[in-house]
Amino acid sequence: RKRNLPMPSFYSAFLTLSLLVVLTMSSPSTDSLSTAAAEAVGRIESIIGKDEGGRGMESLVVPGDLRSAAEVLARLRPLRRASSEGGGPARVLILSGFPCCVNESPPTETDGPPGACAIARAAVGLGHKATIATDECNRGVFAAAMRGVVVVGADDDSLELETFPPEEEMKSADYERMTTLVSRVDLIVACERAGPAEDGRCYTMRGIDMNEKNLIAPLHRIVELGRTQTDGEGNARSIRFVAIGDGGNELGMGKVLNEIRSNPRIKNGSKIAAVTAADDLIAASVSNWGGYALAASAAVIRSDDTVRSQGSSVCYATALKRCVELCVPQEEDEVALLNRCVEAGCRDGVSGKMEATVDGMPLETSLACLRSIRDAALGSEIA
Repeated sequence: RKRNLPMPSFYSAFLTLSLLVVLTMSSPSTDSLSTAAAEAVGRIESIIGKDEGGRGMESLVVPGDLRSAAEVLARLRPLRRASSEGGGPARVLILSGFPCCVNESPPTETDGPPGACAIARAAVGLGHKATIATDECNRGVFAAAMRGVVVVGADDDSLELETFPPEEEMKSADYERMTTLVSRVDLIVACERAGPAEDGRCYTMRGIDMNEKNLIAPLHRIVELGRTQTDGEGNARSIRFVAIGDGGNELGMGKVLNEIRSNPRIKNGSKIAAVTAADDLIAASVSNWGGYALAASAAVIRSDDTVRSQGSSVCYATALKRCVELCVPQEEDEVALLNRCVEAGCRDGVSGKMEATVDGMPLETSLACLRSIRDAALGSEIA
């Protein structure tokens, strides 16, 4: 589903679009980072790695994976599919949706939509195209969340929504649509996406089988398809998979499978642990915060690359501020987004209530984290 982006004032749009062109057209001369940029990403990783929810997620952190994932997003180039397709922007596919409120309609929780939209905003702000994919039961909430995602200078088709039915209801046309979707993308990111455990079922943290409730679309197959792709000349091209999670039952958490199963603070760990492994895993106290962190870190890296490749022709402070504004939501954006989600029936996954809280934590806790992430990003200075 295409999202239409409202037009800002002409002058503001011109200035922002001009910088967007500089940011998206620059080609970094090196894969390294300045000391300041690396330290900024490190600070952001520290912010989201604190176990605010007391669920034992600190043992799931993979040091350096936030930076690795952000470098991929910031420097993403199209993996050319066929020479006849020509050029065009890179495409990012974001998998999200955790229908853990199984007895409600919709069963969608508030952790997931904000993080997925933050990543989509960053992808579009960096010059890519983004698609969010989720279960059919989550359609209304994600459509409401995406309605307010605005990136100045982006095309109307830069952000889309795709939904899939439960696995038991998938038809050949749905699998064909999924295959076509994967063939067009260059990066897959999962943010608070339910992942199958060893027995192939997706569980809530309480051990409830969401497949049994007929809620889960087989989005994990997208990752499997991504690892068996070929380009137009028949050469293998595995699509990189980045994942964000906070409890161990999210798609991609298989990278730390042993840590999940052995962590005494993760109840039902052996049963619920998701087995699919991400290439880069971002563990956070709340998955939404991991989405903010990836967006901010990618903005820092793109700004750093731009200045290092173009030298004194670009002011780092200006490039950084503009890129963060393009890629990272502000507090008022998130308040409005969560309110739209709740109006669409979204619930806190811990309390089960239709309220603008996330994982049982008050909204201000999430806003404070977002504020700290933005401050950490904007506080970096070129070395």
